[in-house]
Parts: sequence; C-alpha cells; structure tokens
Amino acid sequence: MAVVTEEPKAGFRLGMLIYDTRYRSITIQIIVLMLVMLGAAWLIDNLLRNLAALGRGIDFGFLWNRAGYDINQTLVEYTNDSTHARATLVGLLNTLLIAFLGCIAATVVGVIAGVLRLSNNWVIGRLMTVYVEIFRNIPLLLWILIIYTMFTEAFPAPNAFRGDTPAASMVMFDTVAFTNRYTAIPWLMFDRSLGWLPLGPLWLNLDLTAIVAALLGGFLINRAILRRATRIQEATGVRPTTWWQCLLALFGPIILVLLALGTHLDSPSLQGFNFTGGLQVSNSLVALWLALTLYTAAFIAEIVRAGINAISRGQSEAAFALGLRPGRTMSLIILPQALRVIIPPLISQYLNLTKNSSLAIAVGYMDLRGTLGGITLNQTGRGLEAMMLLMLIYLIISLLISSAMNVYNNRVKLKER
Repeated sequence: MAVVTEEPKAGFRLGMLIYDTRYRSITIQIIVLMLVMLGAAWLIDNLLRNLAALGRGIDFGFLWNRAGYDINQTLVEYTNDSTHARATLVGLLNTLLIAFLGCIAATVVGVIAGVLRLSNNWVIGRLMTVYVEIFRNIPLLLWILIIYTMFTEAFPAPNAFRGDTPAASMVMFDTVAFTNRYTAIPWLMFDRSLGWLPLGPLWLNLDLTAIVAALLGGFLINRAILRRATRIQEATGVRPTTWWQCLLALFGPIILVLLALGTHLDSPSLQGFNFTGGLQVSNSLVALWLALTLYTAAFIAEIVRAGINAISRGQSEAAFALGLRPGRTMSLIILPQALRVIIPPLISQYLNLTKNSSLAIAVGYMDLRGTLGGITLNQTGRGLEAMMLLMLIYLIISLLISSAMNVYNNRVKLKER
C-alpha cells in the first residue's frame, strides 16, 4: 500500500514581498503610505520650527481669555465678560441650529417641489421648474443678501405698531410682529419649570430635556404599536385598528409633560418703543434660514425628481390597476423605492447646507465662522489656531451627519443575497 506524503510547504521569504504577486501590491501601498506620512511629518515639523523662530508657537490658551464682544442671538448664557471658548460654543450652537432647521425645511420644500415638477398640471409643473432653475443658478450669497434686504427694508420699525391707529399691525391673531430688526413670536413659558442642571461648563435645560424625552418616548411607543399590528396582520391576515393608539402614543406623553410643567404661551406685546415678552428672532437668522432652505431645496427637488423617474412606470400602472389613488401610490409605492436613489445625493446636500451656513457673517448672524473664525481670530491674532479649530469642528459635524445618514441609507437600501 503506497503512502502519500504531502510536500513540505515553502516558507515565507523577504523576497516574496517584491517578486510574489500576492504580496507585491500590499508592499507598494505600505511604502507609499510611509512616504506620505514622512512628507506630512516633515511639513508639520518645518511649520512648527518656523513659527517657533518667529515667536508664534501654537498655543490655544487664548480660548480662556475674555472675549469682550456681544452676540445678538444666543442659545446659552453669554456676556461680553465670557471667554473666547464660551463665544465659540455659542457660535457652534448657532451653526447647529441653522443647519438643523435648514435641513428639515429644505427637505420638506424639496420633496414637495420635486413631486410637483412631475405633476400632470402644466402650470404647476412649469412653476416648479422656474423655481428650481432660478434658485440653483444664482449664488447663495446673493439670495442671503436679497432676502435680508427685503426684511430690513419692507418691514416697519417696532414703533410703527404704537398708537390707536398704528401704521403696522400684528398678524396671526395679534401674536406675531414682523419688524425691520427682528420677528417677535410667542414662546413657551413654564409655571413649574424644572430649572437648569450644571454639567461642567455647560448647563442642561431640564424642561427641554423632559419635552424631548416625551417626544422620543411617544415615537418609540408608536413604532412598537405598528410592529405589533404588522405581526398580527401577517399571522391572521387582518390588521387591527391602531389609529387611536398611535395618536395617544404620539401626543399623550408630550401633553402630560406640558401640563405638568404648567406650560403657556407668552405672546409679545409693545412696551414703549419695543416689544417685550415672547421670543425675538433676529432678521439675520430668519433671512439666512430662508435663503439656505430655498437654495438647497432646489437641488433636493431635482434629486427627488430623478429618484422618482428611476422607478419603472409599471409600478404606478400596477398600483392604479389595484385601485390605488395617485396620492397613495406616490406615498406607499413610488417614494419608498425612490429613497434608495434619493438618500446618497441627499447626504451631500445636507453637508453643503451645513457648510454654506458659514456665509452667515454676511448678514451679521454670529455662527461659528463669525465668532471663532471672525472676531476671536481678529482680536487674538491666533489665525492658525482658530482656523485649525474651525476646520476640525466642521469636519466633525460633517462626519456625524454623513454617518447618521449612511445608517439610514443602509436601512432603506435594497437587501440582496
């Protein structure tokens, strides 16, 4: 009986890193990466040496110096005696606020405009085409300046609301006043406020935390109700009635929290030559938000239109054959499939809107660019440090937005084997 013996396997030799095709590409990539890293290290070392020779070493201690300037719109407590770090935090929160509001509004307007561009009504379709072509072909900065000029020139001064026969009047049941300096709107006030919780240099608003927790809890309960209804439908073929449960889950917790906090609306009122009470939103914020919304929505409309056109016409014809109305066909069949095409380019538009918010300095809205990259930079003369921090913060914000949207994209994309 013959005995079969295995040939000894050849051992690894250093020459295989060059001559063996299995390792050659990896070797080349490692060498290139090392060269790039060495080049970057040489450039950074050269920069640091030259700055040290000029007596301008990198130092971030300026962040703890007194800022000495005011900021007109703040989400946290701030005075001109605060530090530059606090001013940077205020600018960051203002940037996040305008980015959040802009992304939501641009998505709503863009989806509506994109769907209406495909309308069978010739007038509506052409109007949406005109809107898209006008807004996306004129620079964003011009739109910001135009809208801001319209607010400051078209609206009256606060003192125009005075007198028995005022030249201007409030709108929406005498609760909103548009002026050439700000827009006075009602705001929520709490008779039994929970106050603030100190978290190091920051303060946590417990009222807002309770409201957000109630909204999130209601959303999660609603999802659980819908999943349960789906399981029952798959098991029995009959879907239980859940509309009242969903309404109770969505609105019940937030109503209870608002009642517990003693919530009421504080409407603005004219006292002397100015409005008091409510919330005064600066025209720079409104103009920036409106310009970013309309400009970005024009691009989102084209993305939505392309995503809908990517779906086969047979999908709509099959839905109509089953008796579904056009509105239900769009919401239940076309848009869910189109999301797989819409989401990837939509991420880029969210990133563009966030970065375009740095144009806020043109209308005096103090965002991150206006604080850290503007007044703080000019006062301290620390241009390199300020720009490095500015770049790092925008990079982190963009990566967080991209990561969150990619998670959502992975959930809606077509699952393949």
